Formats: sequence, C-alpha cells, structure tokens
Amino acid sequence: MAATEASQAARAGGGAGTGIPRLEGTPLLGSLADLKADSLGTYLRARHRHGDVVRIAAGPPGLRAELHCVFSAEGAQQVLATQAANFRKDNAFYQEVRTAFGNGLLTSQDEDYLRQRRLVQPLFTKRRVDGYADAVATETAATLTAWEQAPDGVVDVSDEMMVLALRAVSRILFGTDSDATAAVVDRCFPVITEYVLRRGYSPLNVPRSWPTPGNKRAAAALEELYGVCDAIIADRRSGGQGAGGGGAKGEDLLSLLAAASSADDGEFDATELREQVLIFLLAGHETTATSLAFSLHLLGRHPEFQDRARAEIDAVLGDRTPVAADLDRLPYLTRILKEAMRLYPAAPVMGRRSVAAAEVDGHTVPAGADVILAPWVTHRHPGYWPDPERFDPDRFTPEAEAARPRYAWFPFGGGPRACIGQHFSMLESVIALAMLLRAYEFEAVDTEISVSAGITLRTTSPARCRIRRVGATPR
Repeated sequence: MAATEASQAARAGGGAGTGIPRLEGTPLLGSLADLKADSLGTYLRARHRHGDVVRIAAGPPGLRAELHCVFSAEGAQQVLATQAANFRKDNAFYQEVRTAFGNGLLTSQDEDYLRQRRLVQPLFTKRRVDGYADAVATETAATLTAWEQAPDGVVDVSDEMMVLALRAVSRILFGTDSDATAAVVDRCFPVITEYVLRRGYSPLNVPRSWPTPGNKRAAAALEELYGVCDAIIADRRSGGQGAGGGGAKGEDLLSLLAAASSADDGEFDATELREQVLIFLLAGHETTATSLAFSLHLLGRHPEFQDRARAEIDAVLGDRTPVAADLDRLPYLTRILKEAMRLYPAAPVMGRRSVAAAEVDGHTVPAGADVILAPWVTHRHPGYWPDPERFDPDRFTPEAEAARPRYAWFPFGGGPRACIGQHFSMLESVIALAMLLRAYEFEAVDTEISVSAGITLRTTSPARCRIRRVGATPR
C-alpha cells in the first residue's frame, strides 16, 4: 500500500488520534525473540501487516517495553524535524552509548549539544572537509597496494572497507598518531559495541561494577581506548603538533578541536575532547565502510552498472588522483552510493523518546513512548520505491529525487540533529570508490549477504568479491 493510502486508511478507521495497531507476539515475551533474532525483518513485517505506525511489545510482563514504530516519510519528518524538540535521545540504548563513548555530538542534548555543535561546526565546512581528500586518497592507494597480494584475487569487501575507512578517519583525526590509534580502535571497538548492544536491548542489566566476564572485558577495552586518546590529547594540549591529512602541522582534526573556542562557548576540556573523538571514530568509520562495502558488492552483482560507473570515472579522472572538486563531476557514481545507502543504510534504526503526547502520521504517540524510526523499512516502502529490492542507481536522478518526499531517504538522519559529517562521508566514499573501480573489476562471490542492526548496520556473513585488475586477461 502506498504511503498516502496507508495514512488515509488509518484515518478512515477513526481519524487522527486513533489507536495504533500492534504486531502480535507471545503472551510471555511479546515480540522480544523476533526482535533479537531479526529486528530488521520484524520491522518490515510490522509495516507490511499493519501500516506505517505500529506498536511492538517486547519483554516479559513488568519489564515490557512498547515500541512505537513510525515507517512513513511523513512520520519520520515529524519526529526528526517539525516536532524534533518533542522527541529526544533519552532511551535506554542511547544511555548505553553515552556511558561508553561519552556525551559527544551523537548523544548530547539541549544546551550541551548546541554548544558542541557551535564549536565543531567550523571544522566541518565544505572548504575544511574538502581538505581531507588527500588523506582519503592516500589510504585508498594503500588498500590498492595491499590487494596486489590478495589470495586467489578474492577479498571480503566488508572487512576491507572497514580497514580503509578506519585508517582514513584515524589519519584525519590524529595525523602522525594514526597508526597506533587505528590498531587500538580495531581491537577495542568490537568489544565495546557488542557490550553496548547487549545492555541497550536487554530489559534488565546487572550493574557495570559487578565483576562479570562481560563487564571486565568491556572495562579493559574502554580503559585501553581512553588511554590512547587521552595520551594524544595531552600531547596536543602541551604543544605537540600532529601532521594532518594534507601533511600540514597542526591541521589534524584533533588539533583543530583542541584549538576550537569562542567567547560564548569557551573550549573543550580534555574529557570533552576525548568524547568528541570517540564519537567521530564511531560514526566516522563504520558508516562510510558500510556504504563503500555494499556499493562494491552491489556493483559486483550488476556489471552493467559497474561498467557505466567506470566509464564516467575514466572520462573525468583519466590517470590522475581524484580531488574534492570531482565530487560534483561524478554524478553517476554518487547515484550508486545513494542507492547503496538506500538498500543498506548504515544507521538502519533510530530511536527517540517522546516528551509529551504528539500526533504522528495520524496517530497519537503518548508521552514517554519509545519511538522507532527505521530507514531500513522506509527505504523499502513501496509507496516511495517501486520494486524496492531492486538495485537501480537512476532512482537518484535529480528529477526522481525531487518527486519523492524529503524523508523517503534519510541515511544521515534529518532536522536539527542531522549528521554533521554528511559531506565528509560522501566525499570519502566517492573518492575511494572512484579509485577502487578505476583499478579493479569486481565480481560478487557471495551473492547474498546477511546483516543485523547494531549501533550501525553489520554484516553477519562474508561479503566476498573476486577482483581483477582492469584490463587484465580473465583467469
């Protein structure tokens, strides 16, 4: 059913403020088992059966959570933009992220958030972000060199893009300290994120101070991660200078964050700096890695689109290294990335908690409700996306984009809390993808990839592609 038809049907049943339908579950646990086994599939099933606003109960009686899921573009716009002040990051999941990674831009609220945003915003202007293109190109070139030794010409693009994106964001954040930091993040982040997920979605948790194996593993990982960040921050505070992405002294993002100040907002102290750095590491490498990996894998399944992209890259770049200005010169490559982000949004689920009762897409969401937005579902909504599982980059021509509701596609969120790193993510992805496709042809080995919703979208099965140098004789 189209989005407008679903909304009209809901309103025809009783008008604005009508009761929200509920996905059936078991008497004891509701839909908890389904959400744990396949949350993305459960949300898709809820929309298919009950429309664009659905309640899902999860957990045993007395500890049961009731999720108010909003799947329409109109509803997403209301929650993220027009009524954003009423929907806050106060749920249990965000509290776990806040406890582990700190009160940075992703998790902070109210005046804390506004102050941080004002201090950080000058570091994410288009001009400033464009200056990081060299760092991305350098790390992509290193990946291409490493692939020359790929056994049997096969790589797991999910693993490889995670390494590439982590090294790129580490170089941009830490400059000359990037190698050591990337190794620590690679070792510690999986432990911490798994711990956050387990606690964030559990109806009951033991105190973090209890010496359980899980608590001890997470505490050790956090201590190591905090330690390396704090040491580099102390060096910057004492006058140490890191070489930034372009090679200039003191131009790495951490140095710029340490120097950020204003008469009204002051400056970041050492703890605040660490919190911003951890959030940038979390949001800045897993998201871009996801977009790159699925772009490559989808192109590996669709050689006709891959050939078209390569023809554009060759015509625009020739043999030269891409620069920031090439982002606007590679429109088809950008469409590929957007379509990959539609099918595989790096943030497949977003949560909020309502302050007061509010009307959302024709239904009353009560005060204190846990509200779920799911780009994974909205990006597959047949009201906006005909044949939604089909990979088609031409969904993102300017004419097609103008014809859709604004929030039919929202991989970067939206409203006043929209991701500050949108331009950086697109710049990094286009540059890396252009260099990878110019050098290699990709053929998907694993035709289907299993995924799950973590803090970001995660692959749970291999995502291998056979790679062959462009122009090389087939084996």
